[in-house]
Amino acid sequence: MTVSLAPRAAVLRSHDELRLLAAAGNIELGNGTEHEASATQVVAWVAANFSVDAAAIACSMADAVLPHVVAAALPGVDVLFLDTGYHFPETYATRTEVAHTLEVRLVDVLPEQTVAQQDAAFGAELFARNPEQCCALRKVAPLKDALTGYELWFTGVRREEAPTRASTPLVTWDERNGLVKVNPLAAWTFDDLLDYAGTHEVPVNLLMSEGYPSIGCQPCTKPVAPGEDPRSGRWAGLSKTECGLHL
Repeated sequence: MTVSLAPRAAVLRSHDELRLLAAAGNIELGNGTEHEASATQVVAWVAANFSVDAAAIACSMADAVLPHVVAAALPGVDVLFLDTGYHFPETYATRTEVAHTLEVRLVDVLPEQTVAQQDAAFGAELFARNPEQCCALRKVAPLKDALTGYELWFTGVRREEAPTRASTPLVTWDERNGLVKVNPLAAWTFDDLLDYAGTHEVPVNLLMSEGYPSIGCQPCTKPVAPGEDPRSGRWAGLSKTECGLHL
């Protein structure tokens, strides 16, 4: 794993402490109730219980709504961009815009192998033959390594995106990665996302206006017709629906 900037050196609390804090936070924020906290309130809870050095945002660069929401309460927060080597040019352009316009610290997270090295080791176009392994090598493992220096990570997962995400909590303990996971936008719709981006002039990937409501690696992402499942363009024609980051 390689980063463009050195990870911050935060003093981390024990897993037991963090598990209890996550459970208490979910209750305090009214997860799943009619009084569920707003995204701003969720981030405020994080800011009251975690230092900026201990938190990170995972951002796919489909848009910069989540970094914008979080940075309002945690200015200078780390934004982790998983640079798989397979992104659309528009995604890299959004990443550059985020780094230059938002009050965040952009961290590029790279796999152990370049695309050429992976091709040499596993054969060309692993994404077509074994997308699970490709995602594991280029996304899941690098993120796990990158998160070791933090107590908490934010994601932009929303419940309406897919049946696999319908029960997404606001705050949870991420056992696989060993830290608290926070989903401030869990209750948002796609229209909520676009409305916020327009109101606050937040960077948005140009592909979003070209039929790509969910954007991943270029070889594995296709445009979606109006009315289709927003994630149906990801690994189209395969049974795969998740890259593995949020399982």
